Amino acid sequence: MLGRVTQGTITAQLLRNINSNLNQSSGLSEKLSTGRNINRPSDDPVGITYALRYRSDLSVNEAYQTNVDAASSWLDFNDTMLSQVNDVLKRVKDLSVQGSNGTNPQVALDNIADEVDQLKAQLKDIANSQLKGKYVFNGQYTDTKPYADNADAASVVTDAGKLDYIVNAGIQLTVNLSGSDVFGYPPNSASSTVSSPQYEDDNVFNVLDQISAKLRAGDQAGVSAQLGLLDSRMDKVLTAQAQVGARVNRLDLLQNRLQDLNVNLQDLQSKTEDADMEDLLIKAKVNESVYQASLSVGAKIIKPSLVDFLG
Repeated sequence: MLGRVTQGTITAQLLRNINSNLNQSSGLSEKLSTGRNINRPSDDPVGITYALRYRSDLSVNEAYQTNVDAASSWLDFNDTMLSQVNDVLKRVKDLSVQGSNGTNPQVALDNIADEVDQLKAQLKDIANSQLKGKYVFNGQYTDTKPYADNADAASVVTDAGKLDYIVNAGIQLTVNLSGSDVFGYPPNSASSTVSSPQYEDDNVFNVLDQISAKLRAGDQAGVSAQLGLLDSRMDKVLTAQAQVGARVNRLDLLQNRLQDLNVNLQDLQSKTEDADMEDLLIKAKVNESVYQASLSVGAKIIKPSLVDFLG
């Protein structure tokens, strides 16, 4: 036997249905206004888990991209400095060849020596180059000038510590060069207060000192004898520049990989979090029609004054 359906039961059910339609309208309006399918964890507990994971991966990926940019800046600067060193050494070689041909008067040799001295000063300036306030040729002691103004540059041994950037998961890339690797360790005859792991007679500062001294002494044969050491140092500078170039190429590949990954993660995040506006607009219109219909039907069941108040 069916129980009696009272007016109160009908009214309560009608109110529940109207409130349900109103809540759906409110939810759809929120998604339309924010453009997001997930505005709170309760909207999609599973989806929010993936969304948070994508956000975390994007944050890490952006940190790697920042490191790659910083490493690229350091390597590009090193490449520029090495190019300048090569230019200076080429000029020194031209002057040395000119001064060793035996046809120059002493006054011409003295003038050549003066220019060689200026080129040595230029090399020392390059060796003390800074990027964003950090000395690039002194290993991990980036706040210490490697070739002090009052120091004999030929006897200096710079720090050999490495500066590594983490550019991807498990990948570290060294971005710096030791000044001694570029300009040479002290020659065997040089007195250095720092213990040197090796001696190099083609130390660029020592070679230029020898060329200048031989020129002032009119010793053209002595100048010629330094050309082999000068060529040796130029080859080592070119080797260092090739190493920098190889690292730059690797960074370019890593940069492209990180950018591709970033696009992929953003696409996945968008599919998880972003709302389908066309679908939401259709649903909102349908829900509005249902809501209006429920009000219209309710007006015929209960007192119009109550429905009008709710509307």
